[in-house]
Amino acid sequence: MNGLSVQELLGEKEAGLDLELLAGESGLANLIQVPRIQKPGLALTGYTTNLHPDRIQVIGSTELSYLNQLSPQKAQANLRKLCALDVCCFIITKGQHPPEFLARETEEQNTPLLRTNHQSSTFISLITRFLEERLLPSTIVHGVLVDVLGVGVLLLGKSGIGKSECALDLVLRGHRLVADDAIKVRMKLPAVLFGEGMDLLHYHMEIRGLGIINIKHLFGVAAIRERKKIDLAVELVDWEDGKEYDRLGLEELNYPLLGLEVPFVKIPVRPGRNITTIVEVAARNQLLKEMGYHSAQEFQDRLEKRMAETAHLHAHSIIGDNLE
Repeated sequence: MNGLSVQELLGEKEAGLDLELLAGESGLANLIQVPRIQKPGLALTGYTTNLHPDRIQVIGSTELSYLNQLSPQKAQANLRKLCALDVCCFIITKGQHPPEFLARETEEQNTPLLRTNHQSSTFISLITRFLEERLLPSTIVHGVLVDVLGVGVLLLGKSGIGKSECALDLVLRGHRLVADDAIKVRMKLPAVLFGEGMDLLHYHMEIRGLGIINIKHLFGVAAIRERKKIDLAVELVDWEDGKEYDRLGLEELNYPLLGLEVPFVKIPVRPGRNITTIVEVAARNQLLKEMGYHSAQEFQDRLEKRMAETAHLHAHSIIGDNLE
């Protein structure tokens, strides 16, 4: 997991965090390594057992009101115990002024004390989204990402096997392109993978024989989308004569990506096979599985039931003949 210094957080302008430094400038090199935040709450009473010092500590009106009700000696003692845990930083919301002992203690302990004019709920939403973008794992995947009936389908396969042509055909059928060639995949909390296009390649697609085309300009904004959750990975592979392929669909495969497992299917490609239709059906089948309906498993259950009934009738016939 990447780290983000408090100095970098303070200098961030595009996320709209609206931060200013109040105290603890010598601690601006402290690293933020977790995309979650925490409100100190009980830690301000002196109970620090469940405090996570690697998280940003957000102090709102309730926390400041509690500190102001304590005696100066008690408040300072609790804050000293809290700051001794090497908290990465404190952030006060709603543009409130910190008590003098809070600014003094954070300055002495080299713990940055920042302030924002946002409401606590607004700021927590902004900072969480920003930290997820910056800190959670990400990678670049070579493939095509398409939104098929609301299912994010990641098309994989070697160069030239037909991923882009398949995606173009899906767009012609009314589905939506997310990204072609290079897909930026990011993890989102709690455990979801989202894909989006690289800035330079957004909405562009390479079709051999045509070159680079712009899907947005050719088909309109309804044919594209910015990002999509990855629900299914489909790998296009060359057909090999004599090789056994899954014909029932009972085998559940997964594609590892950023430590998570994505449902995965392999589709052999050869002349005469309508790959676009197969991919579309794979997306529909994935929707059914997410709703708890597994077509192949249902067929297997029916087959086993029929075999059991046949065996029972056969056994009854043999026993009946022997009795006679």
